[in-house]
Amino acid sequence: MIEMKETKGSPIQSPIRRIPESLDFSDHRHSENQQPSAIGSSKKYSYSSEWLSPHFSESLPGTPSASRPSTPTSNSYGNGFISRSQQSLATLLGSTRQTASPLKESSPSATVIHLNDRDDVDIWKGWKRHLFRLIPVLAFGNSALYIAYLALRIYCVIAAQKTYNSIYAGAWVFISIELAIAIPSQMHNFWTMWALKSRNRPKLRLIGNDVPAVDVFVTCCGEEDQVVLDTVRAACDLDYPYDRYRVIVLDDGQSANLKSAVNELATMQPNLLYMAREKFPGVPHHFKAGNLNYGLDQVHLLPGGAGEFMAALDADMIPEREWLRATVAHLAIDPKMALVCPPQLFYNTPKSDPLAQSLNFFVHVIEPIKDALGVAWCTGSGYVARREALDDIGNFPLGSLAEDVATSTMMLGKGWKTGYIHEPLQYGTVPEDFGGHLKQRTRWAIGTIQTAIKLNFCLWGSSVKKMTLAQRFSGGLYATLGMTTVFVTASLLAIPVVLLWGKPLIAYSSAEQLRWLIRACFASTIFGRICEFVLFIPAGYHSGQRDFRYQIWMSPYLALCIVRAFLLPTWLGGQAVAFKPTGSLGSALNERDPALKKNMLRRLWAILFNFMAGFHFLYVYVTLVAVVLTSYRCFFADFDTKQIIVCLITHAFWPPLTFLFICTSLWTPVSYAIDPPIMPDREELLIRDHKTGVAHPKPKSKKIGFGGQAAMFELQHSAATIYTCLVFAYSFWL
Repeated sequence: MIEMKETKGSPIQSPIRRIPESLDFSDHRHSENQQPSAIGSSKKYSYSSEWLSPHFSESLPGTPSASRPSTPTSNSYGNGFISRSQQSLATLLGSTRQTASPLKESSPSATVIHLNDRDDVDIWKGWKRHLFRLIPVLAFGNSALYIAYLALRIYCVIAAQKTYNSIYAGAWVFISIELAIAIPSQMHNFWTMWALKSRNRPKLRLIGNDVPAVDVFVTCCGEEDQVVLDTVRAACDLDYPYDRYRVIVLDDGQSANLKSAVNELATMQPNLLYMAREKFPGVPHHFKAGNLNYGLDQVHLLPGGAGEFMAALDADMIPEREWLRATVAHLAIDPKMALVCPPQLFYNTPKSDPLAQSLNFFVHVIEPIKDALGVAWCTGSGYVARREALDDIGNFPLGSLAEDVATSTMMLGKGWKTGYIHEPLQYGTVPEDFGGHLKQRTRWAIGTIQTAIKLNFCLWGSSVKKMTLAQRFSGGLYATLGMTTVFVTASLLAIPVVLLWGKPLIAYSSAEQLRWLIRACFASTIFGRICEFVLFIPAGYHSGQRDFRYQIWMSPYLALCIVRAFLLPTWLGGQAVAFKPTGSLGSALNERDPALKKNMLRRLWAILFNFMAGFHFLYVYVTLVAVVLTSYRCFFADFDTKQIIVCLITHAFWPPLTFLFICTSLWTPVSYAIDPPIMPDREELLIRDHKTGVAHPKPKSKKIGFGGQAAMFELQHSAATIYTCLVFAYSFWL
């Protein structure tokens, strides 16, 4: 039962946390009467925990122990399952550390305050928000203009074939290429039209000490110890009552050094534990999903049992101090809310973000629209989930490389809600090498498609029977978008062939038709540019442009992995894995480290051959040679000046210079190998408290700097737009 009250100026009490007297946390604590930083009036909700079963806990060392019954309460969380045996923890706890803190019983109610009607009020506001409201109209207009332009192209080809009694194969192939490249953007356009539905996710905070119990899992598998420990220290330093949450390191890499470091830290943090499951040869361990499920099972054996909620952090994701108070608040006021997730943000993204490693377009544009439609995805880190909902779907689903997407999708299929909290509540690191980036993104793509296939693309089946129409559409759309990379790659291969062929790309039966084709192309291109500018506002204009280029140059990698995972039999090389480099690199390239990076020849060799960017290199050069040869034919044919210009426009330089956009996009891995971005040492990106060891990213490192590559791409983009305008103007003299 949720009772909603409205108050103003209600003070926030700082959580009381048991910490060793030898550590000075004074600079991290709020004053006891600190006021909420609300904008306008603040609403107050009374959160009743009556659906929680009674909690049985033990006190911290040095305090009297609470009495505990001898049998566990079935299906009870938050005040949870009782420890079945202290001896079962012997293998998990170091002999020199204190017993982990049990979760203390919560009081009948906790308080949630309403800080603002919008959770993203601090991210973007003012004229940008007002302009973004036009997106549904602009997206509809953009799609309508493109369809009209495409229909005119097809009509003119048919008319030319009838007039000249000839087949214009080159024109048909060019239409197919443009359509294949446009499909992803048009699908995004169709999706963004749904932004017409307003998103009403308020900014909330859970205050006081009577709050739900949370088990915080930090999942890791072979990451650097210092990276994991920074996440662990920040997780232990949350602004949340110390006896209402536990931090549990789930180490799938079974690192002895990490275990020792965590156990040492646990002597000062009684709510910290280290766990590592045993893996058996030949027995599937199901990667991250198996690791999380292991943690879900083990917390039942801890003092106090399992918390009502579980939260998960990736090994490199440093949470902000208000992370739990911001996220749990949304779960507390709605018992049908199964999972909430904040955006994944990063603090080590290099200038210009040449590989499009930030997720800014997805987290600032796509996810808020999905949330408005009730289709918020779990994005892998920083999320908080209700244990009852996890039980309902049988814990984290196995058999997918994207267990996070599968989890939230199955929750929606069971009739639960998921939410997206558009606040900067965690910051992590992007892969610092080209190979790591490829492996990460191909794993995401394969996992999304695996999930869609297992759930029948969210169209039918018991697992999705309670989904709404919007939820079913979203579930199928993003898997389909991944699969379109196969068609995009195939269409890319046709471009240099058509150009070398020397056939006209544009067919028409009269000068009047050519004029209208140019004008329709101009209208579609310019309107598309306007739509892009407005659509990219929340993420930043350059972030959106990088994302579009990324879809082109990443397509061959994604297509290769998708074909191997879903089309090829095992005996032909089929396997459901992420991208793997060919051969052996011998040692890391360290391309972003000014002191350790390999020389340019080594980088080029590795990226062109081991990472298969040789395809990109050959494609660009063959395409440019084809453009030169096609243009040569126009200049040396028996044409006058007007005919030469028309020949160039219709054979290679049709606006908005699609070949140029494709070539500059596909050149990305090559330019990265030649001149990779330089990044400072990770420690230089952080502000560290030397007393506690807790580190958080510097404000500057949270932003993506504008660099030379971004300027170069913008120059190319602007030149193509100006060229389109000039051709449009020339159409009046044809």
